[in-house]
Amino acid sequence: QVQLAESGGGLVQPGGSLRLSCAASGFTFSSYYMSWYRQAPGKERELIASITSAGGSTKYADSVKGRFAISRDNAKNTLYLQMNSLKPEDTALYYCNADYSFYSGSHLSRPFDYWGQGTQVTVSS
Repeated sequence: QVQLAESGGGLVQPGGSLRLSCAASGFTFSSYYMSWYRQAPGKERELIASITSAGGSTKYADSVKGRFAISRDNAKNTLYLQMNSLKPEDTALYYCNADYSFYSGSHLSRPFDYWGQGTQVTVSS
């Protein structure tokens, strides 16, 4: 069965950094594009970063471009999100998921009807 386990979140001051991890299992990780999403209280889930199956290309939402970096280690079935220059507006629950297409955001592009527990990132003084 598909499992996605996000970790690495926490409380950080503005301007600080965190690295999130997503441990994947139950599917052929290297065959899929992967993405990071986030959801703040009262707001819809937002696609913020995607990476191709071999990690050769990445794409980011304007809100995080230049500050966040998505990467993957297919040998470890793990997706990462390096988050730098964090801002209070980055506060959200962060999720990972697989995709059929690159940086789509549509549920039609997701191969699995599954979300992990997410990891909470709180940016505050």
